Amino acid sequence: KLKEMFNSKFGSIPKFYVRAPGRVNIIGEHIDYCGYSVLPMAVEQDMLIAVEPVKTQTLQLANTNPLYPDFSTSSNNIQIDKTKPLWHNYFLCGFKGIQEHFGLSNLTGMNCLVDGNIPPSSGLSSSSALVCCAGLVTLTVLGMNLSKVELAEICAKSERYIGTEGGGMDQSISFLAEEGTAKLIEFSPLRATDVKLPSEAVFVIANSCVEMNKAATSHFNIRVMECRLAAKLLAKYRGLQWGKVLRLEEVQTKLGVSLEEMLWITEDALHPEPYSPEEVCRCLGISLQELRTQILSPNTQDVPIFKLYQRAKHVYSEAARVLQFKKICEEAPDDTVQLLGELMNQSHASCRDMYECSCPELDQLVDICRKFGAEGSRLTGAGWGGCTVSLVPADKLTSFLANVHQAYYQRSDRNLTFEKQSLFATKPGGGALVFLEA
Repeated sequence: KLKEMFNSKFGSIPKFYVRAPGRVNIIGEHIDYCGYSVLPMAVEQDMLIAVEPVKTQTLQLANTNPLYPDFSTSSNNIQIDKTKPLWHNYFLCGFKGIQEHFGLSNLTGMNCLVDGNIPPSSGLSSSSALVCCAGLVTLTVLGMNLSKVELAEICAKSERYIGTEGGGMDQSISFLAEEGTAKLIEFSPLRATDVKLPSEAVFVIANSCVEMNKAATSHFNIRVMECRLAAKLLAKYRGLQWGKVLRLEEVQTKLGVSLEEMLWITEDALHPEPYSPEEVCRCLGISLQELRTQILSPNTQDVPIFKLYQRAKHVYSEAARVLQFKKICEEAPDDTVQLLGELMNQSHASCRDMYECSCPELDQLVDICRKFGAEGSRLTGAGWGGCTVSLVPADKLTSFLANVHQAYYQRSDRNLTFEKQSLFATKPGGGALVFLEA
């Protein structure tokens, strides 16, 4: 289908295709950019790009979805507008990341047709899948080689051109995923370990139908900065050199204590009331100007309050839940599914109350999923909309899908054109691939 559409669009045949999957994060929300391990799996839905290198230096991008207009630019003058997270800018992030990694100018142009079946702005990482796809496309056109880990690191870094201060989970699982297994993804250095999920249960994704594009709002970057400020205040409280500390994980590592002890230290060092920028400055002994220019990102410089205690509590407790989840999967006790479900439920409560990244529709959907048989249910992805992931015993799957469908999707005017994409069981899919035209 894509080949035919490419031919009618460009009047030629693609030379190769690249796919990169979306992902669902089973547990470990908003902690990758704090330096902590996460536990995602790739979903079967993916982004797919048909590609033909051309002799000119023009990059022509088209999308099978008519909502996304065509775009073309010179391959040697890539401009990414941070103020508008338009679809083609995600492609340009991946392209520019590879270009800069190899220090290349005079890049060849290409015709690309993008197709995808990951619901957009749903928290299943459609944008990162597009960045990864574009990085792999560019690498393939150049005839260069990189390891999957190098590719993941380049794409994680280059997605920040669009203004999102993400952590690298999405890009890592997109490249490192393997069919049939979830992965514990650890950072610095980046590595992935198989986590075998219980065979007697399935993961079901349900879309709240509230769209959230994390590059279009500052919610996401505010949380990144709150975690950064919390890390600096905790480091200073314990007499560490706080100036270079950026992530909550660095404080734990430097102190050589457990995650549980970090929760106690957070209780001692930070107060639950929000901090004003002035109070943060007093704690650190710096000026407001230094705070704004040297610590905060450009789109968080005017934030009036920072909730440091709540964000640190979420991150340290969520990081502990990820390790517990992996341990339960490995030990596989008789009540594995119930224990994992309980961790997922705790994770959602922490995202809702401590990190404040849920929304009424997500909370309602989580309640419905639990009511109809999920052992655990939580928001997945950045939050503020997007999807939930639920752990459902395999023998309850059919009734679960029917009941959730009726309770959430049929009782409202939620967009039923998305119905098939809105509620589905998924198993761990494979990672990014290049298909050559035979």
